Amino acid sequence: MTRRYFGTDGIRGTVGEYPITADFMLKLGWAMGRVLNKQNGRAKVLIGKDTRISGYMFESALEAGLSAAGVDVSLLGPMPTPGIAYLTRTLRADAGIVISASHNAFQDNGIKFFSAEGTKLPDEVEARIEEEIEKPLETVPADRLGKATRIDDAAGRYIEFCKSTVPHRLTLHGLKIVLDCAHGATYHIAPSVFRELGAKVSLLGADPDGLNINQQVGSTYPASLRAAVIERGADLGIAFDGDGDRVVLVDADGQEIDGDDIIYMIAKDRHDRGELDGGVVGTLMSNFGLAAALEALDVPFERAKVGDRYVMERLAANDWHLGGESSGHIVCGHVQTTGDGIVSALQVLAIMVNRNCSLAQLRGFEKAPQALINVRLTPGTDKKALLESDRLRETVADVEAELGDEGRVLLRASGTEPLIRVMVEGRPHLDVVALARRIATDVETLMA
Repeated sequence: MTRRYFGTDGIRGTVGEYPITADFMLKLGWAMGRVLNKQNGRAKVLIGKDTRISGYMFESALEAGLSAAGVDVSLLGPMPTPGIAYLTRTLRADAGIVISASHNAFQDNGIKFFSAEGTKLPDEVEARIEEEIEKPLETVPADRLGKATRIDDAAGRYIEFCKSTVPHRLTLHGLKIVLDCAHGATYHIAPSVFRELGAKVSLLGADPDGLNINQQVGSTYPASLRAAVIERGADLGIAFDGDGDRVVLVDADGQEIDGDDIIYMIAKDRHDRGELDGGVVGTLMSNFGLAAALEALDVPFERAKVGDRYVMERLAANDWHLGGESSGHIVCGHVQTTGDGIVSALQVLAIMVNRNCSLAQLRGFEKAPQALINVRLTPGTDKKALLESDRLRETVADVEAELGDEGRVLLRASGTEPLIRVMVEGRPHLDVVALARRIATDVETLMA
């Protein structure tokens, strides 16, 4: 299905550049309201956001558009993306809107939608919204305008939900944790969750000013957390991204525990207790080592395209409950409907407490060396033509021939950023960094 505005994770881009503008958000809110009202009568929508300064502008624009379409709005304020999914479901709203560009810098922003069930909107609904955007905006009569209210206890509701995803008697007493909130949406949520469960918590990236979200902190910059864990003598560190749907862990020695590691830890524990109930979904980026380790447990493993919506699609198709991405976007479907950084971290901490072991002791497999290079696209570059060029295909074919059956190449355009991602993975004796660099150099040359 060809879509003009929606990508793999909603609509995202640079603030002030179409469509990430106030006038477009007004029209987007109106278009969504029209679609919802046609489906449900008078609809109710929740709006939450991360800590970017542009969130104020887009929140107001979306609220105005929804009201003009005759939709009631409840404002959540700063709230992690999975918290918005949870509240959309439990408050019986018809949809939830997230204003966030996730792990991107503050100059970017975006919009994601959740259905009444707390899952991503189906493609066909997004297509209907795009159809409405192209129509002239018409305001409903004044007596049918939507009303706006603010939900003052949104943070408390989500805090209690997060704690409910682990056993009632679980205590984190005695654990010293560094939390890196990326100056993002978890800054006022995560500290309360882990402290109320008994952990001794110190903070990093928990002082947002609207401009510093993801700035040298968070799950995409784990070096800050590694240094803090070692300096403060913590048992582990937990880093979220700007909207709280990703998580990366760091053990007491400063070693990074990524999404593949977390998926394995949760899968093995649930398998050992007879509660896994099916297999695991990863992505094309998931490490060879994860697939091999799950195979050794006789746990089915399937790869989806990169993007949490594709992981969710495969989980639903298989009636499985656990999946995610190496970036730290983990879906624990037995307790949550979408990727949730806080909930995923709690699952691992519960395993540590129940097994009385350190985070490092839960590592269960050796990873194949993997090199990832992100090549930023120059303005006006035709991504499709670039990826299909004969020269680039020849280079990829040469690298694949060199890898043989001991490695693989993944070359793709990012669905959320103007990047071409080059990934090469192979056995330890192969120089995957050099091979990835060879392909990335060709991409850069073709854009010159």
